[in-house]
Amino acid sequence: MSEAINIGSVDSIEEGEAIVIPSEDNGTKDDIAVFHAEDGNFYAINDECTHETASLADGWIEGVEVECPVHAAKFCLKSGAALCLPATVAARTHKIEVKDGELLLYPDTPAV
Repeated sequence: MSEAINIGSVDSIEEGEAIVIPSEDNGTKDDIAVFHAEDGNFYAINDECTHETASLADGWIEGVEVECPVHAAKFCLKSGAALCLPATVAARTHKIEVKDGELLLYPDTPAV
């Protein structure tokens, strides 16, 4: 498991919103999007759509899914699974946990 990065308070991301943790800050080669889903939980997946270059953090969150803002591909925030065309490849997930009101991101550690 990778070392945790404190990315801020749970209050720093409103429900239905997302933020991007740039690659230079998360220690991986990819930007990571952290979502506060409508189920109240936090999820982290690679920010770039697997179909075409677009930020998933700029997409629309519905339940525990995010829709790409470019071609409407949808991804499950829990598993990263591509849920509809044009995307066919899953987005990579990253473990995130809440501890004492803070968000801890574990880059390169898959979400369970």
